Amino acid sequence: MSNSPLTPGVVAARLPAGAYADNFSDVQPVFDRHEARVAADRCYFCHDAPCMTACPTSIDIPLFIRQIATGTPDAAAKTIFAQNILGGMCARVCPTEQLCEEVCVREVAEGKPVEIGRLQRFATDTLMGKGVHPFTRAAATGKKVAVVGAGPAGLACAHRLALKGHEVTVFERRAKPGGLNEYGIATYKTPENFAAREVEWLLKIGGITVKTGVELGRDVTLDQLQAEYDAVFLGVGLAGVNALRASGEDLAGVRNAVDFIAELRQSDKPAVAVGRDVVVIGGGMTAVDAAVQSKLLGANSVTMVYRRGKDKMSASEYEQDHATQSGVRIIYGAAPVKVLGTSAVEGVEFAYTHDGPNGLEMGETFTLKADQVFKAIGQTLTAAPIAKDGAKLVKQQGKIWAGGDCAAGGEDLTVTAVAEGRDAAEAIHASLMA
Repeated sequence: MSNSPLTPGVVAARLPAGAYADNFSDVQPVFDRHEARVAADRCYFCHDAPCMTACPTSIDIPLFIRQIATGTPDAAAKTIFAQNILGGMCARVCPTEQLCEEVCVREVAEGKPVEIGRLQRFATDTLMGKGVHPFTRAAATGKKVAVVGAGPAGLACAHRLALKGHEVTVFERRAKPGGLNEYGIATYKTPENFAAREVEWLLKIGGITVKTGVELGRDVTLDQLQAEYDAVFLGVGLAGVNALRASGEDLAGVRNAVDFIAELRQSDKPAVAVGRDVVVIGGGMTAVDAAVQSKLLGANSVTMVYRRGKDKMSASEYEQDHATQSGVRIIYGAAPVKVLGTSAVEGVEFAYTHDGPNGLEMGETFTLKADQVFKAIGQTLTAAPIAKDGAKLVKQQGKIWAGGDCAAGGEDLTVTAVAEGRDAAEAIHASLMA
């Protein structure tokens, strides 16, 4: 092994070949049948279940857990997929500790919730592992719908429309469908190419054509889509990345965290270069994923820096704890002042922050050594020709609908995007059939 965690600079292959498989293996393996039955037996099967209210897709959680408890995981999976066709991915990446499990009555009473996320994965993996698609398309309606963006919102919309009998064409600018699920989620959360396998399974419904490498504004226009299709759904996500607005951010070694995560998802792990001393700026899930995976690739030192306090971070406490347990240091209450270096980054100067009468105010400064810096401070809408000064899209206008991260009110959550895509499909269907 030519490189190690102590090798200076941004280099690949810092670890022995066998270490990558271990580091990027499934972070939380699926239940076996017995474990699932035991976990399901902890559920009280509440009538007005708070977990259902907390789920953005309103899955009937008590019902699917009861179905697992009675030995019918396939029925449980159908209950899940009826509300969330990407229930397999959501079981892996949903912040259940902030949603359904946070409000579980056993969590409130005992501090230990029913493991809803792992039970959902058990059910969905069981059915998907059989190659079975649980739904059948309705009779053809003769209507055609264009979906722009093959991320969670677009795929959920396309599936629900196909289920209703409409012909759907999905246009995706990248080489693969999947969006955030394929390019933007930590590899250790979705190993074994799960995102691509889930898309392949979803398309078994029929009636959906996916065209990759097609970008709105470059290869096709909104006017063309409106002329050719009966309705258009925009689920283009957020392709732009917010700038640090600090001098030196154009130095070599400074890159967007989302690009690093995407590269890691699409490459052999030993081939991905990582710094010896990595600094990640931001406090969301993207920041955590970039930081943890830098450590898993063999970086010697990884530090996350967030401008506000621990309680203000959008990454859940569970994810923050996972980062620190993986060897990541987190500094709260500090903002970047400037990136230091000549031709390449050598460090970052930060200032401690505090809330003042005019908002966040800067105080004493300090410097962190760094040969690689990841920016993870949010994303913006850049999709031409629909972006208006970075503002998000309205949900519906004429024969155009929008959902997911690109739409007003969208959140950086797969489950929320699925809900918005599904609900837009229902609205489109109602409009087309009126």
